[in-house]
Amino acid sequence: MQPVNHMQFRPAPQPPTQARRAVEGGSALVSEAVARVMGARKGEAPAAPRNPAPSRTVYRMNRLWLTPSFRFFMRRIAPVLAIVACVALWFADVDHRQSFNESVAAIKREVQNRPEFMVKLMAVDGASDGLAEEVRDVAHVDFPISSFELDLEGMMERIEALDAVADVGLRVRAGGILQIDITERVPTVVWRGPNGLELLDHEGHRVAQIDSRLDYPNLPLVAGEGANTAVAEAESILRVAGPILPRVRGLMRIGERRWDVVLDRGQTIMLPEQNPIGALAQVIALDQAQDLLDRDVTHVDLRNPSRPTLRLTEIAHEDMRKIKGLELGVSFQ
Repeated sequence: MQPVNHMQFRPAPQPPTQARRAVEGGSALVSEAVARVMGARKGEAPAAPRNPAPSRTVYRMNRLWLTPSFRFFMRRIAPVLAIVACVALWFADVDHRQSFNESVAAIKREVQNRPEFMVKLMAVDGASDGLAEEVRDVAHVDFPISSFELDLEGMMERIEALDAVADVGLRVRAGGILQIDITERVPTVVWRGPNGLELLDHEGHRVAQIDSRLDYPNLPLVAGEGANTAVAEAESILRVAGPILPRVRGLMRIGERRWDVVLDRGQTIMLPEQNPIGALAQVIALDQAQDLLDRDVTHVDLRNPSRPTLRLTEIAHEDMRKIKGLELGVSFQ
């Protein structure tokens, strides 16, 4: 029997990776050289060696990539253009557009109809009861309604068109309340004009139409064409006429240029076009001194301030001759 060799056999160690690559590379070179020799023996032309230089196209692309503007275009603008082109291509389909619009409308309705955006009540402040009802009528809002659906601009135009409204403010306040703040016009005179009796404020703006003068007995009466454009002057005349104001029945606008003060007992003070307040003050002073307006005087004509004229009844001529010596330069008719 042969003795048993108890020595352990181990596989040969593998060469390192770089060494193995070098060996493989050398083998490739050897194979290439052999192929060239074999090709030469067979009469074939040897293969041209590979040119390590880049091609013209690659060279130009490399140079172009080195340009900052080109890199910016390719990195920033080109992706955006690509996305825009894809979106435009998708929206070119009619069904896609309709589906998109329906989705947007559904989202919009869902957001607008949320409870925090709903308006449920209306509050009108600064207006009388009658005007407040008119405001509610012209506003014409069906509650509840989304605040996004309120046409505040159109509502404001309709409310401002009311005669009695000087100014209006609209806002939606917390709690779903439509707040309407009204600045109401204050009537100062009653105007008897072509359309009947109307209330006017101090600017001559129409406030309301009335049926009877007795509805506003505390307001002075003005009449005549153009009286509505001279309300401020009429108010100044009435302030000066304080001592005889209980007897004043109204002011008559004559020719759209001057005023007549109409008193009770059929008396009239005819004021001039220029400085009517000063002329009326003279008449009041004369009345306080000589009780002029308590006599039988029908007209005090001051249209010519340098030559005032009194129109008397026949019975009053004798009484006026007695005061002729007052050297007032008054002529009698």
